Amino acid sequence: MADDIPSSSISLCFTHAGQLHTALLPTDATLQHLAEYALETLQIPLENQKWLVSPKPGLIKPPFDDTSKPPPLLTDLVAHAKKFVLIGSTTAQVASLNKSVHAGAMQANRRAGNGSVKTATPTRTRDWKSLQDEINYTFQSIKPLDHLPFPERSTAYLERLRDDPGVKAAMIKHKWSVSLLTELDPAENTSHESRTLGLNKNAGETILLRLRTDAYDGYRDYKTVRNCLCHELAHNVHGEHNRQFYDLMKQIQDEVEKNDWKHGGHALSKQEYYEPETGNSTAGHEWEGGSRKLGSDSATMSASHSPNDRTTRDRREMMAKAAEERMKRNQDNSR
Repeated sequence: MADDIPSSSISLCFTHAGQLHTALLPTDATLQHLAEYALETLQIPLENQKWLVSPKPGLIKPPFDDTSKPPPLLTDLVAHAKKFVLIGSTTAQVASLNKSVHAGAMQANRRAGNGSVKTATPTRTRDWKSLQDEINYTFQSIKPLDHLPFPERSTAYLERLRDDPGVKAAMIKHKWSVSLLTELDPAENTSHESRTLGLNKNAGETILLRLRTDAYDGYRDYKTVRNCLCHELAHNVHGEHNRQFYDLMKQIQDEVEKNDWKHGGHALSKQEYYEPETGNSTAGHEWEGGSRKLGSDSATMSASHSPNDRTTRDRREMMAKAAEERMKRNQDNSR
C-alpha cells in the first residue's frame, strides 16, 4: 500500500521476461541503484542488463554509472516514462548455456576417442562472444494463444521463427532483444477495412504475428510470416512507414535470406531461388508451400506427408519449374 512506503523512498514497477517486479528505492536513487537491485534479486549481472524506458529516453545500456555526466535520478525518469522493461539473461541462464556447451564437447570427445572419455579442455577457437550474443539478442519468451486450438503447434511455429538462422543473424547484427513473441487472433484483427498481419508494441517490447489461417484450420506460409516478422522488426527503429522504414525492412529481409543456411537456395547464374529441404522430418515442412489444412492428405502438403514417391517427384518438378520461370522473369526485367 502507498501508506506503507516511507516518504524518503519511491516504489518503481518494472517487467522482466513478462513478469512484473516492484523495487523500493531511496528518492535519490539512480538507474545504477535499480540495476544493482536487479542484480541482487534476479541475479542478472550488470553487464547483461539493458533497460527500456519508454517512451523516453528509450534503450539504456551499461555502464549505468558513467562518471562523465551526472546520472539522472529515477524520480526524473519516472516523471517522463510510462514503463520500465529490463532485458537481460540471468546467471542461471548463462550457466545453463555453458553446461550445454560442455556436454556437447564431452560427447564430441567420446566420439573422437571411440568410446573413451577424454578430459574436456577449453578451445581457443570457440567464439564465446557469439554464444553470449545469441542469449542477449533474441526473443526472450514466446507464448501462443491458449484459448485457440492446437497451442502446441503455435509454440512450435514461434520457436521455429526464433531459432531461424537468418532471423538470429539479423537480431544479433542489429543488437535487438524482444521481450515477447506471440500470435495474433485472426478474428480479433480482421475487419471490413483491414486485416492486421503483425504488430510491434513499444518499439520491440512485444511482437505479435498472424500465424493462423482465417478459418483456424491451418497455418499461414512460413516465409510469408517470416517476411512479416522482418517488417515488425523494422518498427524497432522506425515507427512510421517512411522511406527509412522500408529501406531497413528490405535490409533485414535480405540479411535473413542470406543467412538462412538451413533453407538456402542454389546459385543459378546470378539469381537465387528458395529451395525447401527434403527428407522424412515433418518439423521443417509443416507450414511451407502455403497454408496447411489440418487433417488433409492432399498433395499440397510437404514432401514428408505425400502418399507416394511420385507425388514427391511431381511436387519437386513443379517447384523447380516455378523457380526457373521466376529467374527468367527477373532476367527479363533487368534488361
